[in-house]
Amino acid sequence: MSDDAQGGPAPEQDPSQQTPQAEGDSPRRDFFRSAVAAVGVIGVAGALHGKYGSAPLIASAQAQTPAGGVQRQWWPSRWGPNDEAGASNWITPEKVLDASKWIRDGRIFRIGRVYEQGMPMFGARAYSLRIPGGPTGGPFGDNKLIYNDEFLAAEVGQSGTQFDGLGHIGLQMGPDGDKNQMRYYNGFTEQQVGGAYGLQKLGIEKVKPFFTRGHLIDVEGARGAMWEAGQEIKLDWIRNALQKQGMNEADIKPGDAVFFNTGWGKLWMKNNDRFVAGEPGIGMEVARWCIEKGVSLTGADSWATEVVPNPDPKLAFPVHAELITKHGIFNHENLQFDELIAAKKYQFVYIFSPAPMKGATGSNGGPIAVT
Repeated sequence: MSDDAQGGPAPEQDPSQQTPQAEGDSPRRDFFRSAVAAVGVIGVAGALHGKYGSAPLIASAQAQTPAGGVQRQWWPSRWGPNDEAGASNWITPEKVLDASKWIRDGRIFRIGRVYEQGMPMFGARAYSLRIPGGPTGGPFGDNKLIYNDEFLAAEVGQSGTQFDGLGHIGLQMGPDGDKNQMRYYNGFTEQQVGGAYGLQKLGIEKVKPFFTRGHLIDVEGARGAMWEAGQEIKLDWIRNALQKQGMNEADIKPGDAVFFNTGWGKLWMKNNDRFVAGEPGIGMEVARWCIEKGVSLTGADSWATEVVPNPDPKLAFPVHAELITKHGIFNHENLQFDELIAAKKYQFVYIFSPAPMKGATGSNGGPIAVT
């Protein structure tokens, strides 16, 4: 594939001409609801090996998946059979020094959402913050000190702006219930990973902090309108957006982070039902492109980054499985890019340190972009 975005082709088909099924369509909505349970179970056909991908696939290790395809072994990782840090291994001292050269005006942009009651939530997830009493404690001492504490009940790593860890997504490769045939990043099994009080392997505390170059691809701007649920962002649209932003595809280097702005985030706290019912996003074509580029992370202004429902109604979140499970590439969801776009800051330093909650599947937090 060409690395020259300046000569990238114009989009072959406007997504507005696509005809995804309506939001209220029963078969698609029924499939979407079942995806909560199926995301760790339904496989994707085949496996990928780009020039920056994982270790070569081992064809002898395969199993029929519920989707009817063949699942091939994707482990061991390029970083060794015991690695639990995935693509955060790209963030070396050399990478940090190289990324720091992109800081030119010292501006800091918050790209995370505010955590609050009533924000859109996937499935039956919950977020509830309480401050009992008022103040919680005190007064103490002659100076009458008082203080407040909060109690938070939430899927703390999987609500609001959320960073998916490597223990969040896996694939079932054998019979139902066989935990030795449920595989995660680097081939770790559910038997090795699972734990009622936190993951025993691939916990978020194993992820290294991110300080790397970030590239924002504004496909909403390229189209001139918000994309719709079920519309897949194809590679020609990625290249068209890069060209309009004056960016070169060759600028994306191993270890960089790539973000997609679809406009779907405009629904946040305005039409939550529509926001969580589906979304536009990348599909397997762009996932392969990200793998070949060797990115460390993808992210978007939506809750999954990938297109939902998938164009193939038999598959549930195949991009999650391809990037996270098979290649250790992280995903940052429910981001906001309005200020970056208004300032025309499409390239920046992305900074994020996942909260080191031992055994957690993901992380909340406040990612920033520095220009």
